[in-house]
Order: sequence, then C-alpha cells, then structure tokens
Amino acid sequence: MSTIVQQNQTDASPLQDWLDERVLELPDRLLDLLPVGVYVCDRAGVIVRYNRAAAELWGSSPRIGDPALRYCGSYRLYRVDGEYVPHEMCPMADVLATGQRLRDQEIVIERPDGTQIVALVNIETIRDGSGRVIGAVNVFRKKPEQDDSGKFPSNQGGHTADDLLLALPAAVYTTDAAGRITSYNEAAAEMWGVRPEIGTKEFCGSWKLYWPDGTPMAHDECPMALTLKERRPIRGMEAIAERPDGTRVPFIPYPTPLFDASGALVGAVNMLVDITERHQAELRIRESETRNRHIAAIVEFTEDAVVAKDINGIITNWNPGAERLFGYTAEEVIGKPVTILIPADRLDEEPAILARIRQGERVEHFETVRQRKDGSFVDISLTISPIRDPDGKIIGASKIARNITERRRAQEQQHLLLKEMDHRVKNLFAVASGVVGLSARTAKTPEDLSVAVRDRLAALAKAHALTIQESSDDSPRPTQATTLHALIQTILAPYDDRTDGDRARVKIVGCDIPIAHGSVTTFALLLHEFATNAAKYGALSTPTGYIDITCSEAGGQFVLTWVERGGPRVDRQTDGEGFGSVLVRATVKGQLNGEISRDWKPAGLTIRLSVARDRIVA
Repeated sequence: MSTIVQQNQTDASPLQDWLDERVLELPDRLLDLLPVGVYVCDRAGVIVRYNRAAAELWGSSPRIGDPALRYCGSYRLYRVDGEYVPHEMCPMADVLATGQRLRDQEIVIERPDGTQIVALVNIETIRDGSGRVIGAVNVFRKKPEQDDSGKFPSNQGGHTADDLLLALPAAVYTTDAAGRITSYNEAAAEMWGVRPEIGTKEFCGSWKLYWPDGTPMAHDECPMALTLKERRPIRGMEAIAERPDGTRVPFIPYPTPLFDASGALVGAVNMLVDITERHQAELRIRESETRNRHIAAIVEFTEDAVVAKDINGIITNWNPGAERLFGYTAEEVIGKPVTILIPADRLDEEPAILARIRQGERVEHFETVRQRKDGSFVDISLTISPIRDPDGKIIGASKIARNITERRRAQEQQHLLLKEMDHRVKNLFAVASGVVGLSARTAKTPEDLSVAVRDRLAALAKAHALTIQESSDDSPRPTQATTLHALIQTILAPYDDRTDGDRARVKIVGCDIPIAHGSVTTFALLLHEFATNAAKYGALSTPTGYIDITCSEAGGQFVLTWVERGGPRVDRQTDGEGFGSVLVRATVKGQLNGEISRDWKPAGLTIRLSVARDRIVA
C-alpha cells in the first residue's frame, strides 16, 4: 500500500466536495473543456472515462476499458522523494481498497517521453444505493511551481475550487445560507444576461424565471431556494431564465447545499446546464415526426401510386394507391424488383432511370406504360426522386405513378374530333362552293341565285342538326348517327301537310337504316333537290299531290323509291342538265358509288336510288 500521507478529510472545503461529485454529471463535450484532468475507474480499477486534460497530463491516451491498464493512465508514478510507486499501490488503488477519499495529495507523473510533473490528486469514491464502493473519480492538476522564497508566483494561481468553478463551461454560482449570491462565473453571467452585484441578489441572478409550461416562477420558489430551505440537493427539475432583453433560456439546475465541518449550512452551489440545443433538437424531432405523419397520411390516402425502391431497384414501400393501380398487395411486391411492373419491351427504361437517380437527378412527368398483376397495361406518368440518408447519400428512389389512361383516351378522342372537324369544315366549304356554283347555272337573276343558295344551305343546316342531341345540361353533344327516315322527315317537313283529299302529303314505308355522319350531307342535298323539284313542278306543286317513299334492302344494296302522284301531268323532263343531274354525277356515283334513275310518266315522276348498304350505314 502507498505510504503517501492522507490529508484529514475535514480539511477539504464543501465546494471542493461538490466539484468532485459534479464532474461525473458533465457530458463529454463539457468534461473536455475543464482545465483539470478527470478520469473514472470502476471497482476493479479499469479506466472507464477520462477527459482531454487527463490525456495531456499523462502524455498518452489509454484505451478505455483496457484491463491491462488499471488505476492510472500515466506511464510511471513516483513519490515526491523519487521512490517508484507501482500502479497497484497508487492513490486511486488506495481509495478503491479503503473507501477513503483523498484531497490534494502530491504524486509525480512520468510521461512516455521521460518528462515529469508533480500533480495534486483529489479522489472521491462512487457508491451504489447500499453504500458499496463501485468506483472512483480522480480530479488532478499540475502543481503550481514555487519561487525561491517558497511562495507561488501571483500569476500562477492556486487552482482552488473557486478557480475551477470560474473556469467551468457550465453556469455555476454560489450563495450563502440566506440565499444571497456570493460568487458566479462567466457562463452564469452570460446565461442571465446580467452581472448581479455580489450579496444583493437572492437565489438566482436571472431577470425573471418561468416554469417549463411558461408560467412565472417566483425566485423564492426556485430550485436553489428549495435546496436551502430543505437542506438537500434538488434534481430533475427544469426552468426557464429570461434575460433583460426578453430572450429565454431553458436550463436544468443542480443546486446542492454546502455544510461546514460541524454540519452547519453555510450556503449552496448551483450548476445551470443550458438545454436550449436539446429543446431545439426535440422541437425539430417533433416537427419532423409531425411532418412524417402528414406525409404518411398523404401517401396512405392519395389516389396516386407511391412506390419506394432501393438503389438496386428492389421495392421497399408500397401504398394503397399502388395496390389499386397495379393490383398487387404490399406483401406480394415488397422485396421484389420493380421490373415486375415493366413490360418486356420497356425493360431498358429501368437502368436508365436508376442511372439518373444515382447522379441525384429528379425525373419528372415521364410518360410510359406499366403492366398490372392481371397482365393488362396501363398508361402512367412517373415522377421519380432520389431518397437520401441523413448523411446525404442516395440510398433509393421514390416513385409517384399517376394513371393517365383516361387522359390519353381524351387526347386521342380530341385528336380524332379535330381531324373530323377539319374534314367536315373542308367538306362544308366544298359543298357550299358547289351549291353556289351549281345554283348559278340555273338562276336567271341574282334574286333567284340568292333564294336557291339560301334554301339549299338551310336544308343542309337542318340535316346537320340531326347529328346533334341536347344533353341534360342543355349543351350540344354529337350523336352516333341519324336515320334515313328522320332525315327524310326533316327535309320534307315544310311540305308535310294534308292534301285536299285529306291524305298525308308524304308517306314513308319500309326499313330504316342509320346513316354515317359523312353521308348525311350527301343525302340531305339529294332529298332537298327532290323536294324542291316536286314543289316547283311535281306533286307538291298542287293541293292534291303526294309522295310515297319506300325503303328496302336486298343483296347488300339499299334502295329508295320516290313516287310522286296527284300532281300536274308530266309531259317532259323538268330539270334537264341543271343542278340535279350534276348532283347525281358528283354524289351518287362519285361519293356513294350508287345508281339513280328517273322515270317521267304522265301520272308523275318516279326516282329509284340504289346504294351499297355498307357505304352509308354508320
């Protein structure tokens, strides 16, 4: 056992005792800022913790928990008289063996480079709840040098407990038994935002105090006041200090009462640990958790498919939208390659996408085709973003897939309608031009031309109206087709009254067929010409005349027979080589690939129109 003389325990100050205890509570980043060496050993003497100053004093940085290096991290130890001291007989070994603490004991530390220093050692035991020694903490420092007179130079300082308190990076202050502040360090002044006059401020130097919930805390209710009143340390409380400028600092106080050798209360010491960073970190965590919950809810309930994959293309996340779009459950696809969704002819897309993701690129509105579980294909628009870990490394990608099948269909339908509109407009211009040109051949005056063109265009307008139906919201929408009977009734409606013999002017019998949009104009012009001629020269020009129209089908041909009766006696052909004849050549034969014949009998005109059914049926 070491022969170093142990100083009487009563020589140690209450403040020094408090300091030895508090260093254990300091986090590593604060422990490294202390101007004194600190290290901790377990019951077997194995070093379990030390700070930067201890490593500098030893001249080495021993490995934590090394069982081969016990009690001290120094290279060698000596007594001040030069006698070698084995590590197993050093002051730390004595304290662990006896359970008795040491105060300001001198020991010579030799570093690996051969240099030596004289250190002052203060060792305090660490005990469990039953009082059993389970370790010890050593606070040691280099002994100040003396001059020839045996006195310490004034600029060296003695590194007293007060000196160490002032050097602590944590806010520390002391009070007397009445709670008046007797000392404080720079860190305390910075936290308070003021420098209170010694002996005038009670319990705490802060401008104002608050409980963690923001309600005011009276100074005589603060943890320091409670410690002095109950003569015990207060732990586990939080408070908020408000500076004169209005800023607030959350902190944890560690007030501890100080007693003299006789047990009388002489004051208290309080360490204030600023927890602003912790609060900010907790706030960031809460905000992050809230944001993550919001994102999770959005992902959960969005109609779009949201899929996550790792950097190798393996599916790691699959939301309900993805299940609805692709037909797979999350259990069926997580852990499988995303290529199960890609058609065979598009497999080259995935390597290209992954290459862009690895470079940190974002892929937006990439339109492609994917395959569902049932084998069907779906048009989608993809937005793909890199997923990064906390260090910024790209570890995967998130995909948002939107079903654009309906949009594609709408676009295709729109394109088709535009083409149809273009075709129809061109046809209408061509028809209008033809109507004007052909009408001019038979018109004798400008008025005749105006009436003929107007009437013929009006007939076309009526026919066109048959291709439009009114919806429930009164907006026009195209129908699939009109029928021949409806077209005949529309064109002949102005003449469909009763004869003098109370007979219907127009009678339509036989089969009815739908007419394709492209054939409506042709038939409308033909029927209009038939009706116009009948009104001028035929059955519709007298009160007794009438028209029988018969529709029939045979051998893939559709036949319309127009028979006029009851009109004036027919002695000759009435329209010669006028509009009707030209129209026959231009439409019936040219457009419909059909045949038309006229038979002028004295009783009336008979027209027979024959057209291949598949040329006119919608």
